[in-house]
Amino acid sequence: MEATPAKQGILYLCTGNSCRSQMAEGLTNALRGHEFQAFSAGVAPKPVDPRAVRAMAELGIDISGQASKEVEQFIGQPWDWVVTLCDNARESCPFFPGQARRVHRGFDDPPFLARGAADEEAAMAPYRRVRDEIKAMVLGLPGSLAEKEQE
Repeated sequence: MEATPAKQGILYLCTGNSCRSQMAEGLTNALRGHEFQAFSAGVAPKPVDPRAVRAMAELGIDISGQASKEVEQFIGQPWDWVVTLCDNARESCPFFPGQARRVHRGFDDPPFLARGAADEEAAMAPYRRVRDEIKAMVLGLPGSLAEKEQE
């Protein structure tokens, strides 16, 4: 599961690896796969969110075959970027030795925002918004990460 030598490797981390990090992985590999190879993981993985799958399918990107993964399986692999997408992952992120640049790019939690939505269309709104925000970050790679690099 390592990045190929010709591509920069990005590991996206979130708490559950069920929504934001899955979307980031799918968007990066679909839109910028010629330059980057993305993977995602979680500090407490749970199944991929069906609404995240639906939001991505609306862009023609199929993440239905992606699975949630434990962050521990990626420790010790060479990464160019380790990107946390939620505050919990930022605080819980393990140390990645080597040249990995650790960056935090926080995005709202669509499942949390969708709670209590009046209907399915209303529930999808935060998924679409966050998907589009992540897409903008991905299209701006690597500059969209470099400007937020941690010390």
